Amino acid sequence: MRIAIDARKLHDYGIGTYVRNLIRALARIDHQNEYALLCRPADCDAIAALGDNFRAVPEPSGNYSVKEQWHVPLTLRRVKADVFHAPHYVLPQFLPCPAVVTIHDCIHLRFPEYLPNRFAYGYAKLFMTMAARQATRVLTVSEASKRDILGYLRVPAAKVEVIYNGLDDRFSRSPDTAEVELVRQRFQLTDPYLLYAGNIKPHKNVDRVIEAFARLKKRGHESLKLLIIGDEISKSPQLRRAVHRLQLHQQVRFLGFVSNDTLAVLFRLASVFVFPSLYEGFGLPPLEAMASGTPVVTSNVSSLPEVVGDAALLVDPRDAAAIAGAVERILEDPALRQALVQKGLVRSREFSWERAALRIKDVYLDVGGRA
Repeated sequence: MRIAIDARKLHDYGIGTYVRNLIRALARIDHQNEYALLCRPADCDAIAALGDNFRAVPEPSGNYSVKEQWHVPLTLRRVKADVFHAPHYVLPQFLPCPAVVTIHDCIHLRFPEYLPNRFAYGYAKLFMTMAARQATRVLTVSEASKRDILGYLRVPAAKVEVIYNGLDDRFSRSPDTAEVELVRQRFQLTDPYLLYAGNIKPHKNVDRVIEAFARLKKRGHESLKLLIIGDEISKSPQLRRAVHRLQLHQQVRFLGFVSNDTLAVLFRLASVFVFPSLYEGFGLPPLEAMASGTPVVTSNVSSLPEVVGDAALLVDPRDAAAIAGAVERILEDPALRQALVQKGLVRSREFSWERAALRIKDVYLDVGGRA
């Protein structure tokens, strides 16, 4: 069978992480089926290196463009695809083969106030609905996201399949001593610290991380620092203003983007990982922290309780006092800390990209076999 996958977002965050890990896992587990990966011309060599059954297919149309609506179907017809997988919520019309679409979450519909305008909301609602109804199968990454898809997009429950994301192996591997020391020196990590890592977007609720940290400082945790890792911090000046308003400018550090190898070390050195997001389709960062042996405080909403199970402390993400209280419990109770670390290590092992890829491959075979 010839399976086409839209890999144009290969280097993006979020969906790009999903695409990268999925195609790598498929390359490890499947040497029988052919894969045609629609990609940017610059990615052809990297995709060709995946294996003899992987073929790079340059696709010039932009994501979310008018051109992709007619050019992607032409490309699929040219490569004679038996099934097409769109890893995000836009699916071109008039496809020449059955389609699978992954809808990771419904955040644009749950929180339209975070979109730039009403047109953006209308675009998201229209294309998500069209993709969900046109696709033979809809994949999503949690039961919480499935409930949202059924509620907002009105598709049959039998059409939507939950396949959990996996975990990058580098977070479960112990870095060597020299690597740890290099990161410690690079970032001058001489004091204990709380860590947040993720996108810097309004629903991530980073302002309440800062507020909770301020409460901890007032309770006597004088040496504690806060590290915030996330791209595009310049687009959220209110976070820096909050730090200065609370007189924490010498205690809070914004590190911007760091590589996964560096992040894996920063997870291991952190006292607590704090992730009070208001909404997640899946939520990889808490799992990455748990795989690194770091205790986690996260939200009791959306998919996060489903993902972390009983291996983290769950709090109301809108309550800064509750966030601070949970962090303080871990800082002051070594037995609780150790229990969370052990539970987190066990829980994180339940999520693998190979397991996800095996199930997704079965979906391809089922959907392609219906043609």
